[in-house]
Amino acid sequence: MAKRNRSTTVVAYLRVSTEEQAVSGLGLADQRAVIAAEAERRGWDSIEYVTDDGYSAKSLARPGITEALDRLSAGKAGVLVVAKLDRLSRSVHDFTGLIARAKREGWELNVLDLALDTSTPNGKFMASVLASVAELERDLISARTSAALAQLKASGKRLGRPRVMPESVTERIVSERAEGRTLAAIADALNADNVPTARGGARWYPSTVKRVLESAALDLAATA
Repeated sequence: MAKRNRSTTVVAYLRVSTEEQAVSGLGLADQRAVIAAEAERRGWDSIEYVTDDGYSAKSLARPGITEALDRLSAGKAGVLVVAKLDRLSRSVHDFTGLIARAKREGWELNVLDLALDTSTPNGKFMASVLASVAELERDLISARTSAALAQLKASGKRLGRPRVMPESVTERIVSERAEGRTLAAIADALNADNVPTARGGARWYPSTVKRVLESAALDLAATA
């Protein structure tokens, strides 16, 4: 897709979690120094730093990265740069989604520790490889789930149990898992949206999400 007219501003994204802060207070400064050196090398004159201080990378539900992506989507910046991939995301699904978004919206993504630059042929190739890996992971998850259901059915186990959760919530969880999101990322998103658990609880955990997936799989097998 052809790039739209947009700002030449570079958005530099920095992140450190609460746990990492406890170990070292230099995390943000180190990231900034690495990016500043790259900016000087490339001649980036206009660079803005956006920080998520005390946030994990389990999902993209963070104010700093949300602000950065909004600026890129609006054409107010043309490049997103991070010092290391794990500062941006630890989810393959989220990261490949960002690569696709950058291509769709016409901005560039630079991940310095991977030497990934979507403005170059090599960077575009690496991005396509990562997207293929994510697709393979989703296919493998689907295949393993189907095989497990077939085995349960063949063994004569009684499948399914009464549903105590809105179907829409179950469908959302199953869909996000099928897209390759981790249990923790799904739980974080549900918590961010204030979705109650099956028993009316206010907090989702990876184990809670796993139980919903297991129940949905049993229900599916029972009706197959």
